[in-house]
Amino acid sequence: MKTELLLVKDIKKDAEKLARAAELIKGGQLVALPTETVYGLGANALDEAAVKRIYQVKGRPLDNPLIIHIADAMQLREYCRDVPPEADWLAERFWPGPLTMILRKKSIIPDFVSAGLDTVAVRCPDHPVALEIIRLAGVPIAAPSANISGSPSPTEAGHVVSDLGGKIRAIVDGGRCRVGLESTIIDLSVKPFAILRPGGITPEQIEKVIGPVILDSVLLSAFKEDKPRAPGMKYRHYAPRAQVVILRGNTVDAARYFNENGGENAAVLCFDGEEKFFDAGRILAYGKEGDSAAQARNLFSGLRELDRGRPAVIYARMPKETKGVGLAVANRLLKAAGFNVIEV
Repeated sequence: MKTELLLVKDIKKDAEKLARAAELIKGGQLVALPTETVYGLGANALDEAAVKRIYQVKGRPLDNPLIIHIADAMQLREYCRDVPPEADWLAERFWPGPLTMILRKKSIIPDFVSAGLDTVAVRCPDHPVALEIIRLAGVPIAAPSANISGSPSPTEAGHVVSDLGGKIRAIVDGGRCRVGLESTIIDLSVKPFAILRPGGITPEQIEKVIGPVILDSVLLSAFKEDKPRAPGMKYRHYAPRAQVVILRGNTVDAARYFNENGGENAAVLCFDGEEKFFDAGRILAYGKEGDSAAQARNLFSGLRELDRGRPAVIYARMPKETKGVGLAVANRLLKAAGFNVIEV
């Protein structure tokens, strides 16, 4: 299959390319599109056959539910029922934006979208290209990350080309993703409300709007349930081909451990300024130790870049801070490493 590459720099000037992407999605095809978080693999969420192709192309387990993307909060009740007022409050505050809400779904949403659950995850992305494609398509768009299942999520169109080129009809190149990590997911279908995946909208921000929420134990520990309620919970995620090992502790002790045990075929993902301490052929910094936003932006691209050198192991430095966006960075690294953490 030939994959069309549609470069969009301006919504108005590139209107024909956006219309082409929307037309393909309406016709049941798969199109990768940019959002503020990561690139998504988009399909008409109301077309069961198209949704099935998402799972096939990605190699995604069928019990891993998808997120549908809508153009504005007014569409929420078209696809969801029993919507609590808290959903409206959160949408008013954070949409468009990197927040996904799990709600009871209406029958119009195929079971393949929700992996057989009676709930659906929904969000309104904060990217002009994604919003315009959704608007033009006139349907909600199911869009998990546009990568091979389990690998680091794509934050640039080139990442999508590497993973899915020749397998999908089109890739819309809207530039590098601003946030760099997938959206925060909150389950509003049960009480107490629970955050199932951390992201760019922090628990602290959410609590200012709707009051106390709980953090699901899966955020920083291995999944123990049979059926995931949201993407990113159950399976190995965000991982490059190389094994990932987290080094947690101060710079000097982490560097000493690596220099004594890392070996020749090992790479390092570290904080800015730590490069000089590690005796490794491949070293990449992904942000200052206290700059969780920069780490989020650069994490997946950093893992992909290091993996290109074919190391056997990538040793990664993880932020100590597990609040705010730091919680999301820690969550992704722990998932990528399969919870393989060395305390130094």
